[in-house]
Amino acid sequence: MSVEAARSPEFVQSLERGLAVIRAFDGDHAQLTLSEVARRAGLTRAAARRFLLTLVELGYVHSDGRLFSLRARILELGYAYLSSLSLPEVAQRHMEALVAEVHESCSVSVLDGDEVVYVARVPTKRIMTVGISVGTRFPAYATSMGRVLLAAQPADWLDDYLGKAELRQLTRRTVTDPVKLRTVLTKIAAQGYAIVDQELEEGLRSLAAPIHCENGSVIAAVNVSAHATRGSFEVIRRELLPPLLAAAKRIEEDVRGGLSRTSTAGVLSAGRE
Repeated sequence: MSVEAARSPEFVQSLERGLAVIRAFDGDHAQLTLSEVARRAGLTRAAARRFLLTLVELGYVHSDGRLFSLRARILELGYAYLSSLSLPEVAQRHMEALVAEVHESCSVSVLDGDEVVYVARVPTKRIMTVGISVGTRFPAYATSMGRVLLAAQPADWLDDYLGKAELRQLTRRTVTDPVKLRTVLTKIAAQGYAIVDQELEEGLRSLAAPIHCENGSVIAAVNVSAHATRGSFEVIRRELLPPLLAAAKRIEEDVRGGLSRTSTAGVLSAGRE
């Protein structure tokens, strides 16, 4: 059966052709002549011209009289899809790519009171004695993601937190002095990432970076964790930090492209389930 015959009676061929005109443009073909659009879209020049002029009138395409190019308004067509996604869905493919690159587990978490809540995770080999899954909670002060999230909080909120938080000694390396922890958080805020060396669990090193929304606020953190036997502290920093920061940037780009405030707020309730 041919593709044409398989289409339903409700199929609108003109819409298909209009979308083909839009898809004719890409990163390597940002500007096209009428003939080029027609060829790439599989249309006659006359049909391509009608669709292009319609898109120009609607504000989706720009024309200087000879060359055509997409305008920023074309992003509206993808916004409805992106805005329906939750943060874990937006981050998932970037987390998977990061894990494939560095061969270490990756997680995304949000801050809930004085704890971090895991809202997405892509595991690799098990490196912790405590199992981690979506919904897992850890004290923020002893985790890389928690420190990134704490470092982004307003000064008065942080004053209150440091005055009330129970900073327990989880390992011999855990920072439990509020003054020292504030110094650590100040450094994290300035450098844009956190590295925690065996403070949550012996043998575990973790690096985290913030995820900002469109207004610059930190809405979550993403991390990679590695066993200390992978190498020295500096080796782990050199091997894992650049890929982590790049992944965080890609997640932010998708977040700023369409993640709505509603779905951002909904992440926390998802982590509690």
